Amino acid sequence: MTTPLATHLATPIVSTPLSPSASKAIMTFGRDGAVIEKVGDNRFGFDSQVDLNLLRSLYLRAHYVKRDGEGSGSGDEEEHHARFNQAGFSAYQSKSIYYPDTHAISYTTLSRFPPVKLLPPSDRKRVLVTGGGGFVGSHLVDRLMLLGHEVTVLDNFFTGSKTNVAHWVGHPNFELVRHDVVEPFMIECDQIYHLACPASPPHYQFNAVKTIKTSFMGTLNMLGLAKRTKARFLIPPPPRFTEIQSWGHVNPIGPRACYDEGKRVAETLAYAMHRQDGVDIRVARIFNTFGPRMNPYDGRVVSNFIIQALKGEEITVYGDGAQTRSFQYIHDLVDGLILLMNSDETRPVNIGSGDEFTILDFAKEVRDIVERVKREDGIPLPAKRPEIVHGPMPTDDPQRRRADTRRAKDILGWENRWTIAMGVEEMVRYYMAKMAEGSL
Repeated sequence: MTTPLATHLATPIVSTPLSPSASKAIMTFGRDGAVIEKVGDNRFGFDSQVDLNLLRSLYLRAHYVKRDGEGSGSGDEEEHHARFNQAGFSAYQSKSIYYPDTHAISYTTLSRFPPVKLLPPSDRKRVLVTGGGGFVGSHLVDRLMLLGHEVTVLDNFFTGSKTNVAHWVGHPNFELVRHDVVEPFMIECDQIYHLACPASPPHYQFNAVKTIKTSFMGTLNMLGLAKRTKARFLIPPPPRFTEIQSWGHVNPIGPRACYDEGKRVAETLAYAMHRQDGVDIRVARIFNTFGPRMNPYDGRVVSNFIIQALKGEEITVYGDGAQTRSFQYIHDLVDGLILLMNSDETRPVNIGSGDEFTILDFAKEVRDIVERVKREDGIPLPAKRPEIVHGPMPTDDPQRRRADTRRAKDILGWENRWTIAMGVEEMVRYYMAKMAEGSL
């Protein structure tokens, strides 16, 4: 049963002035109405709590500042970031300079790395994150690094980007390795988050055979590594299993099968090695997630709607828009992954939102949020309001997707904290800043 989307957007968004001359900062309110100042939890002997403003400084930041021919700066890109990132972390920001007149950029390293916790060796984990240059992986890497752990990122950068984790390159706790998990990899580690695999249809359908190989061979290699090092292993299979006990319904010969069936066999392989070889596994069934660092052109619903609305283009809804989804914000997902990894739960756990609404309703709300943000920032709205148009429904596109998160709530004590409205607004401002600095 779907519920009105307005119900999930009702949490107030309050602007408070930074200073008489500064832009207004955005305060983040969770579902319970309380201000969110930290993300993470302190359960199962693992403290994953991080200051939200410090975390935001890693992705709501300008990659460079614009300079004209005389060397003066343009603050447009910093203005958009500052609305959410008001805690004064400029010392940890990039000082690279872009010169529009010559279309050149002068790169530099960070002035200083963000502060990380100083953990005793007994508490510091050696963590391997495959696919750590991607959307989800990079946010997980940020959290683990700020918590003071040693993190190694493995990525072939087919869909991921070095830019997503570049702010950690050179840090003594961080290592970035360009490697394809289809090939074996040797390292000593305590935990493995195996996130390596294209996740959007245009990417995983580009080379279907390689996608299947990544799901099977990549998982086999990483499970072998976990077996050898006795590391705990977490894998995210596909979100087609909406109910905890569901076996799923997948077309094994359709265009999405390379991803769906590849992930299914990866989960089967994980449980086989768990029973046969005693590998300590965790299975997180991840549902629709959105947030900064999503590729704006990878065909996903949230990024599609936001980019089209920001550019004043028609907003494309596939089919009649009656199909349903339930979206969660990236910080909620990372909270869930870390909780699951450090718990004793070996059964599959759904990590997603239980708020279900139609795609058509969601498109309308995204359009409204984009227009509100533009009005708040004094940006003129287009003469004609972006219309919602309908395109052909993709093959095998699920008609309903809503996560049953009872196990996550009962066993992990996890539930969504971020409202859809707050997450969408933060993502809108992220893309606006990218457009202002010229990188989008």
